[in-house]
Amino acid sequence: MVRVWVADVRALLAEETYWEYYGRLPGWRKEKVDRCRLVKDKVQSVGVWSLWEKVKETCDVPEGAVYNLSHSGDYVMCAYSDIPGTQVGCDLEEVKEFRENVAKRFFCPGEYEHIMNESGEKQTQLFYRYWVMKESFMKATRRGMALDTRSFEIGWEKNAGPVLLRWPEEFPEKYYFKEYRKPGMNARMAVCTTDCEIDEELHVMDL
Repeated sequence: MVRVWVADVRALLAEETYWEYYGRLPGWRKEKVDRCRLVKDKVQSVGVWSLWEKVKETCDVPEGAVYNLSHSGDYVMCAYSDIPGTQVGCDLEEVKEFRENVAKRFFCPGEYEHIMNESGEKQTQLFYRYWVMKESFMKATRRGMALDTRSFEIGWEKNAGPVLLRWPEEFPEKYYFKEYRKPGMNARMAVCTTDCEIDEELHVMDL
């Protein structure tokens, strides 16, 4: 089963707390953090790895579990599957303004049309729903941004949630999606995986 966790990293904005968590990181992760130029990027990078380490410590995560990490704004996210060989991708995006130029350039025509048929807040939310699902699929394939965002298309089956309508031939496996929301959190979250079991609950971890 895939399980999903989220944490608020604003506590790491306090310098003493930040350095405490930074000191626990493995050397390679410290190097990655050090390459970040902005404070918020450093906090997110420290926070998301700290979340994963805490999940492993407290949730009996099996050795070699497949996992993926994401972060945006004040929050970090991790998802893992206890099934060996499973592909897992997750994405979290803080909801800001609707970016029509991004949707038109990077989304499929059907996805773009679906978004443009909405207006106001519904349009903005739908844009970010597509965004996190597309990124989660790209991360699940392990191709990331090297995969053309228009080479696969996401749609909705009635009473079944998001599904892949079209996908690259090199990824013949069945992929499953799950969306998450957290009250009071202005963000969209999604998981994409080849594991057919995905936890309904979004777990919250205090760092």
